[in-house]
Amino acid sequence: MEPITMVVIGLALMVCAYMAWNIGANDVANAMGTSVGSRALTLKQAVIIAAIFEFAGAFFAGDAVTETVRKGILEIPFGDDGTVAAGISQDIAFGFIAAMMAAAVWLTIATRFGLPVSTTHSIIGGIVGVGLVLEVDHGAEYINWEKLGEVVLSWIASPLMGAILAFFSYWIIKKTILDAKNPEERSLWLAPILAFPTFFVLGIALQFKALKGFFAKAENNGWVKDKYDWLPYKPKDGITGSWNPTSDVAWLPTNSLILAAVIGAIASLGLYLVLRRTDINQEVKGFRGVERIFIWLQIITAAYVAFAHGANDRSNAIGPMAAVWQVLSDGGKLGAEAPIPLWLILLGSAGIAVGVLTWGWRVMETIGKKITDITPTRGFAAEFGAATTILIFSMPFLAVPVSTTHTLVGAVVGVGLAGGAKAVDFRVFGKIAASWVASVPVAAFGAATIYVASGGDDLKMIIILPIAFLAVGYAMWRTRGQGIHVEEALSDVGGPKADGPTPFDMFHHHAEVVETTVEKMVIAVEKACAGEDASEEIEATIESEFEADKVKASIRETVRDDLRFGIAADSKSFLHMVSRQDRIADYAQNVAEQLSFRPLMDDDDAREHLAKMAKAVASTVATYEDLIEALRDYHISGRTKAGADKVMGLIREVNLKEHEADVIEAEAAAFVFSNGDEQPLAAMHMYRVLQRLDDVANACEKAANAFLPLLSK
Repeated sequence: MEPITMVVIGLALMVCAYMAWNIGANDVANAMGTSVGSRALTLKQAVIIAAIFEFAGAFFAGDAVTETVRKGILEIPFGDDGTVAAGISQDIAFGFIAAMMAAAVWLTIATRFGLPVSTTHSIIGGIVGVGLVLEVDHGAEYINWEKLGEVVLSWIASPLMGAILAFFSYWIIKKTILDAKNPEERSLWLAPILAFPTFFVLGIALQFKALKGFFAKAENNGWVKDKYDWLPYKPKDGITGSWNPTSDVAWLPTNSLILAAVIGAIASLGLYLVLRRTDINQEVKGFRGVERIFIWLQIITAAYVAFAHGANDRSNAIGPMAAVWQVLSDGGKLGAEAPIPLWLILLGSAGIAVGVLTWGWRVMETIGKKITDITPTRGFAAEFGAATTILIFSMPFLAVPVSTTHTLVGAVVGVGLAGGAKAVDFRVFGKIAASWVASVPVAAFGAATIYVASGGDDLKMIIILPIAFLAVGYAMWRTRGQGIHVEEALSDVGGPKADGPTPFDMFHHHAEVVETTVEKMVIAVEKACAGEDASEEIEATIESEFEADKVKASIRETVRDDLRFGIAADSKSFLHMVSRQDRIADYAQNVAEQLSFRPLMDDDDAREHLAKMAKAVASTVATYEDLIEALRDYHISGRTKAGADKVMGLIREVNLKEHEADVIEAEAAAFVFSNGDEQPLAAMHMYRVLQRLDDVANACEKAANAFLPLLSK
């Protein structure tokens, strides 16, 4: 092997590793984004689990042999010996290097902006760009435009089907469990039943999508008689049936269905036994009840997606590299298939894992937090819908190379739409969809540019690739201060920020401090009405209001980086809710301050009316605090109908309590004005205190009624 060729191969391996890194950095969100968004996993837990399963799938379950021209986009005429002429082989090898580099650069750009794009479609775009140039150079037609048309149609079909399946998956959960009168009891026996179809689909997908390489190795080593006893036949195999060779459609073999059913049954029984020994109403990870059950199911489906993704998408990086190695390593010819050396498998697997561990959090945040509000039940429905969609499109009767990214984003939108169109941020989705459309043409243009600039010459390629790497490195260095650094993103693992209270937990704590402020204010009013010195109680009320302000400030700080509101509200709406609640404490402080201005009206009946009003206000605030606790429980227990009914009942009770306070305030005011002629200033002062007390009750009513639109979502 000539030294210059060795340098080209070395650079090509760097491009391969760079591509694998980008695959891990961008596509990891497919597996773990919803788990992070729902708080089933912390960011670091998700990154570590994804790295482990991505590596395991890529290293242990990937194919040992890869098709040199993947996805059926290029139709290269192979000779009788199964190879391509040396001249064309050299051009294709250089073209694949250009395609990998262009696709990797595009993925870096997308990941930098947190945009989940398809690594599969990016490499397809690169191959198309190279194919166009090859067609001109060799005067032949290489691009399968019909297959490319299927890929373009999949941009619409796969996210649409993913959205539909995820929507109905969540709809079934909602109707059968969340809307039940006693959702916790219903979930204890229904969740194991729902686990069966879930693991049945995952069992089929695991064999067909993730264990293709395993069954091929098993056949070669004599462990199984025929791999097609477990995998569906493909049209290219020249076999047109599964059980029945005369069948026109290739379905799944009986062995595969039986194994998937056994996996589903074991999982269903296992979940049933676990639930029998688990107190699901004990809060764990900020959830209990229905949501706590679906945390487990969501994490399992997420781990499967990571494993299957590693097994399949590893070839997007090392598949083209295997072809390059086949052609350049010994001056050989391109064959229809190329063996993948163990060291190349390790390179691709490690590259994906490193990509997950470094930049994976960027795209994960977009899918998990920015499109819609995700809970464990919604996250599970999204992942199940996406896995089912990918399996359907991968069946031999379709065999369309769909994107896991496109499908999962569509599924997330689908579960978001289950809460109404307003629950989905279509501005974010619009940016994501635009990046999908751009993937193929951008990668195609980049690959064509690199390939044309190299001219198929070793020396030119040696010059171009380092320049491209330097340009990417410079761009990343220039933008290093924009956004969150990886060490900051991962610092939450096991730390107080990740495991501490969510904004909604803090919102409830704020309500408790507000109630304490009102209680101290009531004591001050009662002492003043009894003619005693209330200065200490007035000061205690002011101090308590200051504590409420500090909690409010902490919530604002937390909301900047944490969107786990527990309710379908954006940050602006959430902070407005906090401000409404804080007004209750503000008015309570104002009541206490009013007491310090001058003595109250010297009339026992008037003071009795005032004390009665204060107690009515305290009762209103106490009911409001119960409402906030119920609203928090409504979220962490699965947003069940029973939970919503309880919240609605407490909203009505707050309104009734406020009305009772209004009646007492009217009676007290009438008495003061009827009997205050001899003490006009004291009577006016008494009336101001009554008004401020009424403000406290009114603030409770307004804050409570503000939650009604949230329940409708």
